[in-house]
Amino acid sequence: MRPFTYERAASAEAAVKAAADRPNARFIAGGTNLLDLMKLEIETPAHLIDVGRLPLAAIEETAEGGLRIGAMASNSAVAAHAAVRSRYPVLTQAIVAGGSPQLRNKASVGGNLLQRTRCAYFYDTAKPCNKRAPGSGCGALEGLNRNAAIFGASEACIATHPSDMAVALSALGATVETLSNQGDRRRLELDELHRLPGETPQVETALAPGELITAVVLPPPPAGGQAYRKVRDRASYAAGLASVAVADGRIALGAVAPKPWRAAAAEAALAAGASPAEAIAAELAGAHDRGRNGFKIDLVARLVPAAIAQARGERP
Repeated sequence: MRPFTYERAASAEAAVKAAADRPNARFIAGGTNLLDLMKLEIETPAHLIDVGRLPLAAIEETAEGGLRIGAMASNSAVAAHAAVRSRYPVLTQAIVAGGSPQLRNKASVGGNLLQRTRCAYFYDTAKPCNKRAPGSGCGALEGLNRNAAIFGASEACIATHPSDMAVALSALGATVETLSNQGDRRRLELDELHRLPGETPQVETALAPGELITAVVLPPPPAGGQAYRKVRDRASYAAGLASVAVADGRIALGAVAPKPWRAAAAEAALAAGASPAEAIAAELAGAHDRGRNGFKIDLVARLVPAAIAQARGERP
């Protein structure tokens, strides 16, 4: 790990100002992803700004009938919150599926959204990775790509996004509140937060440098049922192979794209009267088989109808 300096921010405004004043600064809250990457020298910030103790952990009702979840709330606190469990069960299910209790106790909501890919080529500094070292190539294209994306990838990067929580938030139609280093506040759709790789896979989000996520806002709960399903090689300490969040007529997929993947074609087919199997077939018509990851297409074709049946209270 390379040397770095550290400060604890007294406020969100002080945090973004510090980020603007210090080159190569990074925010840190729980640190469950960032510290690992620093130890491997994949992330090499010169300065850390600790935002973990800022008063941004409240979970509050909104005037519209939804919930506003502070970005510093722990994953455990969100999953266990009575209003989340009763009105947004898909979010609780996704968070519990996303990591061990120890990780959930430390990981923050904002940090969960910004965690980086688990692609083996990203983590191995001896291998080419355009996300880690732009212009070096993508080792996964012709390599061990079993966990690679089947949607939204490019020739520059076929890595997947690892967050379970973000998949549920996408299906729920969540928005994200931020504070820029200019003091400006804005709100953007969760589906707009993460970027597809294109030719610049190292640019992973729509956030400007030094912009801080302050909250996630949920709209009123959907009228229909909700469900989250995930498949992985083993029940713990293993990344997902594919997941799906269903919230009424909205469907989001995880571990199959560089960002939480809203299944727009499947949603439209369902709304037009298609069966769940027909609906996901419409989405999978745009999937890309890289060879070793082709099994994900069949996996998603089975996983989504099962999740829809669960959300509807039917037998899969």
